[in-house]
Amino acid sequence: MSMQKKKILLLSVSAGAGHKRAAEAIRATALQQSDELEVSHLDVMDFVTAGFRKVYTDFYIKLVNKAPTLWGYLYHASNEAQADGTMEKLRRGIERLNARPLLQAIADFQPDVIICTHFLPAEMLSRLLRKERLHCPVWVQVTDFDLHRMWVHEHMAGYFAASEEVADRMRANGIAAEHIHVTGIPIMPAFTQQLERTACAQEFGLDPACQTFMLMGGGAGLGGLDKVAERLLSLPGNFQLIVLAGNNAPALQALQQLAQRYPGRLLPQGFTDKVERLMACSDLVITKPGGLTTSECLAMGLPMIVNSPIPGQEERNADFLLEQGVAMKAYDDVSLTYRVNYLLQHPDKLRDMHDKAMALGKPHAASQVLQRILGQPL
Repeated sequence: MSMQKKKILLLSVSAGAGHKRAAEAIRATALQQSDELEVSHLDVMDFVTAGFRKVYTDFYIKLVNKAPTLWGYLYHASNEAQADGTMEKLRRGIERLNARPLLQAIADFQPDVIICTHFLPAEMLSRLLRKERLHCPVWVQVTDFDLHRMWVHEHMAGYFAASEEVADRMRANGIAAEHIHVTGIPIMPAFTQQLERTACAQEFGLDPACQTFMLMGGGAGLGGLDKVAERLLSLPGNFQLIVLAGNNAPALQALQQLAQRYPGRLLPQGFTDKVERLMACSDLVITKPGGLTTSECLAMGLPMIVNSPIPGQEERNADFLLEQGVAMKAYDDVSLTYRVNYLLQHPDKLRDMHDKAMALGKPHAASQVLQRILGQPL
């Protein structure tokens, strides 16, 4: 008779892509490594009212895109807010009112363990644990190289930190040291593989021996992707440029037209599920400093030029990467061009950043999270 599968429930929130990607990384790793696990991933926003969802996700996305300075103020102000303050009590009351369908979904699944990759479900479940209305352990995976106070809740089984500094900040916020585990940020199994550069380059028609830079579409803060690519390609030096436009069809079309002027040097890509194979062809990534994307780069030993950080968590991510010597920061397209040109002229600097990224990366974060919550190696 086969043993009953252990049930793991992952809870994320679709405010930005990183929280869902971290949950999916843990889910994919669990299913790849063991057939004795049943894993479900729920987006909390699928279980709240349309009004609450609009405020929590749409408002957040509009704020970081249209008024990033205001978002930065709110990030820091909420980090300093008192837990027993009037506004905090009101916010938690609203969240409780919107929690009932989610709680029913949890009851239906009957998990043995829950992992939250966003602070909202952790906050909701902390109250249930206190009232003894939930009886399985709840773990929290922080998805940035920083810790906001809203991640910290009582009755959690444990916390997973991206770095030793985040772990130290957890201790400073009253989390017991024995409940803190430095695992890194979970990334998909594809980014943990040893990919062969030559094979990946040939797959995309790239020269594996040529220095290659990747510009990710999240860098819209620098201006139009085609304009940025054109500035970079005008630099002296022999290098290839990969540009990921994502779902931005006009940007992809403009890049494809630009590629005709730079044959063999520019590879435009729309939405792709082969980012890890493109990274394997690359020597540097130009990207916004989101926790998941930067963790993927570190896992593959890729130095970064980070740009347009969202005030708050992404600024802290950028600070961490700069301090560790694995990234430079571009403030606009002029500073980006300068830094790329500098690295072209100083290949020893790029090699040093690569070595430091390799040492800093934690490609097996998801496996370590699973090992910890299951109490044994998979």
